[in-house]
Amino acid sequence: MKLKAQSIEKILISACFLGERVRYNGIAQQLSSKLLQQWKTQGRLIAICPEVISGLPVPRPPAEINQSTKKVITIESVDVTKQFTQGAHQALLLCQQYNIKFALLKESSPSCGSNTIYDGTFSQKKINGEGFTTSLLREHGIQVFCENSIEELADLINLTDPTK
Repeated sequence: MKLKAQSIEKILISACFLGERVRYNGIAQQLSSKLLQQWKTQGRLIAICPEVISGLPVPRPPAEINQSTKKVITIESVDVTKQFTQGAHQALLLCQQYNIKFALLKESSPSCGSNTIYDGTFSQKKINGEGFTTSLLREHGIQVFCENSIEELADLINLTDPTK
């Protein structure tokens, strides 16, 4: 009788957390965490930047979700909603391809914010809300966490991962 190999629980992760220069301003913002290093070593992480995968350049003008229109607009008044929507769908496809149930995404981003986003006025004011990618992933049952809730994610993985 052959034993079925148990696959390791994958995590979709914002590429910027891994030090990739994908943020709008081109500055690396690597997340330093022992958990992240462990997950990377285990081969759990599937990295994505929804904005870059949709074709937006690095660097690029800052963008925020306009609260009245729900469109993503750059500081130069360019509508980039289409790119943000495409990036969200690419992230969802990755989750479906790898059977991903958990995502660790950058807080406050118009793509990845899970608790807060900027208010759309480019005044650095944050409000409760979620980015385009987070919203789509949650609609499909994927639990989204941010850098401030990495321990909570680790606890859930330990409960659900058959390799633990």
